[in-house]
Amino acid sequence: MNLFELNQQGNLSAQPLAFRMRPVTLKEVYGQADLIGEGKLLYRAILADRIQSMIFYGPPGTGKTSLAQVIAHHTSSDFIRINAVTSGVKELREVIQRARSTLTLHNQKTILFIDEIHRFNKSQQDALLPAVEEGMIIMIGATTENPYFEVNSPLLSRSRIFRLNPLSEQDIIAILTNALSDQERGLGKYDLVVSEDTLAYLAQLSGGDARIALNALELAVLTTPPDEKGQSRIDQEIIAQSLQKKVLKYDRKGDNHYDTISAFIKSMRGSDPDATLFWLAKMIEAGEDPRFIARRLIVHAAEDVGLADPLALQVASAAAQAVEFVGMPEARIPLAQAALYIATAPKSNSVLVGIDQAMQFVRNKPTGSVPLHLRDAHYQGAKEFGHGVDYKYPHNYPDNYIDQRYWPEEISQVSFYQPGCNGREEQIKAYLSRLKGERGDG
Repeated sequence: MNLFELNQQGNLSAQPLAFRMRPVTLKEVYGQADLIGEGKLLYRAILADRIQSMIFYGPPGTGKTSLAQVIAHHTSSDFIRINAVTSGVKELREVIQRARSTLTLHNQKTILFIDEIHRFNKSQQDALLPAVEEGMIIMIGATTENPYFEVNSPLLSRSRIFRLNPLSEQDIIAILTNALSDQERGLGKYDLVVSEDTLAYLAQLSGGDARIALNALELAVLTTPPDEKGQSRIDQEIIAQSLQKKVLKYDRKGDNHYDTISAFIKSMRGSDPDATLFWLAKMIEAGEDPRFIARRLIVHAAEDVGLADPLALQVASAAAQAVEFVGMPEARIPLAQAALYIATAPKSNSVLVGIDQAMQFVRNKPTGSVPLHLRDAHYQGAKEFGHGVDYKYPHNYPDNYIDQRYWPEEISQVSFYQPGCNGREEQIKAYLSRLKGERGDG
């Protein structure tokens, strides 16, 4: 029994567009090519009807339920769907009893799709485990929460975890285009005028969630009266109203994109936390890719703060990891934390200046050869060539320092790194100055 199929007497048009446009075959699935691309493990398993227990984990609107529907279409097993929010232990036991009867009487397996499986409590998961262990039930779970935190270890060990990522803008545009042209399930019966820019705008604001995009498109179409030509013109303002968002002047491929990120960077560099938050908020509201923001934070933690506060780079890197781990909208918080940390940290560009000067030097000057005492001496016979001979191990000397040459003999020592006077670099400057005195460079 395929519980995804509407009742024969049901009214398909009464269902939301996102529900009507759910794929039935693998060819109708957009995105997740790393999971269901042709030839991939899950792709082959679905086509061969060789499904094992699995959990689909990912943000809303990425296709977890859609993949379950595709499996329902392709399988010869009895397919049952329940929702963890509304189903208790009693219903689970009824499903297990039905699965046992189906297997005994018809030699037919049962696939149980559990939406929001993270909502199952321990007793519910324990009630399901024996049937999964026996192979009587093939469990497919869908969750927006990390299953390693929310699902019991015994169930996890018997399931394969498939992580779904937010859909790309191109995937969302393809889904919307398909919905606009589909005469039976979609909006193809309407005479609509929707530009590519409007579809791209909706895709940007959907945050990789196909359900949000489809619902907004449907609301825009149903609330826009036709003009004198009988056409309904859907523009960005109507889409923004349907999403309850303000239209921001922002083009992720044009001047607004580059101007805004430039203003964001310069606000952090200029130590203005409020302007930093303003530009960050504008990018987030306009649908900027949070990964792009995170990458810029990492770069400018090193470029504009550097060793004046080395923790800035760690905070920025942690924010980038948070973007991948929790996704939007929650990731706006660690992004803001990292941006504020950089904006309020002491500033130094000595790392940037130092590495650029060093790279310019090696591009244009002879680089000489590695001195013998610095060469690798770990392999047999190295010392016969003089490798490592006379190298002085700094940790064997007072203060873990001993004066020796680290430059090629052919090159006079050049100063690339000039520590500033802010934050930790003030300490670094004093330390290097003391070492310089011990070397007699003064």
